[in-house]
Amino acid sequence: MVALSDHDYLSPDDYLDLESSSDSKHEYIDGQIYAMAGTGGIHNIISGNFYIALRSSLQGSACRVYFADLKVKLQQGRRFYYPDLLVTCDDQDQPSQAFVDFPKLIIEVLSESTEGFDRGKKFHDYRTIPSLETYILVNSQEYIVECFQRTSQGFWLLKTYEGLAAIATIESLDLDIPLADIYASLELPESVA
Repeated sequence: MVALSDHDYLSPDDYLDLESSSDSKHEYIDGQIYAMAGTGGIHNIISGNFYIALRSSLQGSACRVYFADLKVKLQQGRRFYYPDLLVTCDDQDQPSQAFVDFPKLIIEVLSESTEGFDRGKKFHDYRTIPSLETYILVNSQEYIVECFQRTSQGFWLLKTYEGLAAIATIESLDLDIPLADIYASLELPESVA
């Protein structure tokens, strides 16, 4: 990642002002901004399918699903990330805000250029959010969904779901979502593991 700011430090408020009028999205880490990579068709189909599955399953609940353009605020505003999808069930997160403070679920669709960051530093940062109960990584090259669930002891338990016949369980929302729904209209290779 290469910082785009020509300043030594950009305050969180300056970042939010800049981002509100920007034609492209940037993530913010400790005073520096980083341009977001564009996504492709497979990424968009997976994100859209997952959004539809979540939205229809959570209809009528206190939870809201957000798609791609809403930031998550971390570490008292020292960091802002754009997850592919997020769910908040906290009424303190108002739809009029440019960011969410209390996500319950965050989903990232993996790409070759972002996978290392999504699995590493970004997941490390997301784990600092007390309200976050589930972090999901969705493979865009094979039918694989990885669900990291925070346990009552504060550990992160990984459950991996592979193949179109699998059904991903999202315990924090009491939902089961078939991988066939997440990957609908896509033809990817079956896992060779």
